[in-house]
Amino acid sequence: MIATPQPRASLEAVQNPVSSALHHLRLSSALCCLSELRGEWSIEMPTEPGTLMFHIATSGSYWLEVEGVTPHELRPDQLALVSHGEGHVIASDLSLPSEELFALPVERVSERYEILRYGAEGERTTLICGFARVENPIAARLVASLPPLVHIDALATPQGAWLQQTLRLMTHEASVMQPGGETVVARLADVLVIQALRLWMQGGEGLGSPWLRALHDPQIGQALALIHEHPGHPWSVGELAERVAMSRSSFSARFSDVVEQTPMQYLTEWRMTIALSMLTGEEVSVAEVAEACGYGSEAAFSRAFKREVGVPPGAAARGAEVPARWAT
Repeated sequence: MIATPQPRASLEAVQNPVSSALHHLRLSSALCCLSELRGEWSIEMPTEPGTLMFHIATSGSYWLEVEGVTPHELRPDQLALVSHGEGHVIASDLSLPSEELFALPVERVSERYEILRYGAEGERTTLICGFARVENPIAARLVASLPPLVHIDALATPQGAWLQQTLRLMTHEASVMQPGGETVVARLADVLVIQALRLWMQGGEGLGSPWLRALHDPQIGQALALIHEHPGHPWSVGELAERVAMSRSSFSARFSDVVEQTPMQYLTEWRMTIALSMLTGEEVSVAEVAEACGYGSEAAFSRAFKREVGVPPGAAARGAEVPARWAT
């Protein structure tokens, strides 16, 4: 009898699960806006669920306020990443009344590049703002684990120079939008956000989330990588423990302590995340999704999906609204 090969995580995922998660970060519908702002001004940015937004000043300074977060004054060489698409305000002075972004006139240079000129005479602040959506489920989980506002004060460092170069390239590509430019802008947005998050994590600030702490754990991170890369495998707590060289009881206790979920709870949640991504983004049948997510029958999968997500898989595929925690 030929033994069935065991599923293996990629070498990168085993050696560095954090790098593997960053590798999956793919952004789409990237848009750049050059904002030339003068005098006193205040702009209310809309809530855009599932969207990453970033702001960086190339001249002058400004204030940024996200609800529930201490306001930040930002100067050139500082990048602000609004992780979850929360509505926020950028302003010369936060006490000023705000204008809604979409009420302001913009010059559309291309499909992916706009110029906003706002304000009367006075001191000028120039911002480059970016907006992009997250695609991959691993990337969506990574982004969901971030705080609402990631503030990076390291662009003047040697590592930060890469961010500046990427930003200049992205702005240029967005402004001219030659054939293939939309793809280039999206990929440069990937690079910019990955570099920014790498700098942020290297500063030791990336361990506030249970999921990010778990990725940094040598053994629990490997277990997560196995689940992420092989959601259809019939995992058990015992097999996961064996694969990361731990006893079943020690693995179960440590996993629950670090991730704040049991291994089987996490596996089920991850399978539903993959299933929802497939149902809403691909032309696949419910039976195909069930098989990909490790369920022996369409009926068993449908029951589990309805229990966890709150709507039947067919309804999700047709665009039914799902709870915010499942939205990417």
